[in-house]
Amino acid sequence: MPHPDVDVIIPVHSATRPIRRAVDSVLDGAEADVRAIVVAHNIEEAVIAANLGARAEDPRVLLLHLADGIPSPAGPMNHGLDHVEAGHFSLLGSDDELAPGAVDLWLRIAREDAASVVLARIDRDVQGPDPLPPTRPGRTRNLDAVRDRLSYRCAPLGLLSRERFGALRFTPGLHSGEDLEYTARLWFTGDRIAYARSGPGYVGHEEESDRVTSAVRTVAEDFAFLDAIEESDWFERLPRRARRAFGVKNLRLHVFDAILHRLRGPGGLAAHRDALEGVIDRIERMSPGSLALLARTDRQVIDALREPQPDPDRILQLLGARWAGGLDARLPRNPLLALHPQAPYRTLRAMTP
Repeated sequence: MPHPDVDVIIPVHSATRPIRRAVDSVLDGAEADVRAIVVAHNIEEAVIAANLGARAEDPRVLLLHLADGIPSPAGPMNHGLDHVEAGHFSLLGSDDELAPGAVDLWLRIAREDAASVVLARIDRDVQGPDPLPPTRPGRTRNLDAVRDRLSYRCAPLGLLSRERFGALRFTPGLHSGEDLEYTARLWFTGDRIAYARSGPGYVGHEEESDRVTSAVRTVAEDFAFLDAIEESDWFERLPRRARRAFGVKNLRLHVFDAILHRLRGPGGLAAHRDALEGVIDRIERMSPGSLALLARTDRQVIDALREPQPDPDRILQLLGARWAGGLDARLPRNPLLALHPQAPYRTLRAMTP
């Protein structure tokens, strides 16, 4: 087919994934000229072709094969990116789908606003609408990475300009976090970022249990993405306010998730305490002032982690209190920072419809 308007990359690594549903949502849900780039990752191409059925012969489907032996989503996504020819491209999980009209909406916004990135509305079939990123109320155009807290959107779901970001690639070799340097660069270096907050969007399904990123990893593996970011020239050029926004998000989301996941894991939390402390200190060094913007409860978790013998029950109680409301969950220790855009009060308020 001639160069499409939009290429949609769909990596798939398992015969159980509903790849036909994903492809159907792309091809049947848009009036624009679209193409589905399906990447069979470490699985025989014939298996995926069989699952696609008649779609495998559709000229709007490009079926690729990648056998790299690496259980990382970065490889197949980058392989798909190498074959993008459209002016805009999108990424889709093989167990997810696009709502009818989503691509047309994103493309219209991109053209009207000359946007380099259009963020998708995300609807999850179990959890409901995703409130992230916690943008300024009602903001949908000319988003700002800092004021609109864009780094809370950790996946590049929506529509991207090939002219602006066609050369960008996911961090290779990582089993987790391969998209975090990619998305951080989108948010902090993108031009005219828009948000398709209403209307059809990205539909995330949660029925699959064989996700590549679900395996147990070390703390170092979980935060290996920081290497790519710290070593990049674009992060080095960011102003302090942007670094701080990046840092507090990583502490608030990824670090506390890492603590929670290791509370009852092998060796208990004590086995991972030094590594977790190292990550916290590293983020504060990369993004000075990030710790000061955390809620009092968050700081109590970190204090408890730094104890010679961390008490898992106490830490679990504090982690639960992070989302329970109350002043300690909404105010930092320094009251002068209470209304800072990255402090918990304004961030949590922006997440509430």
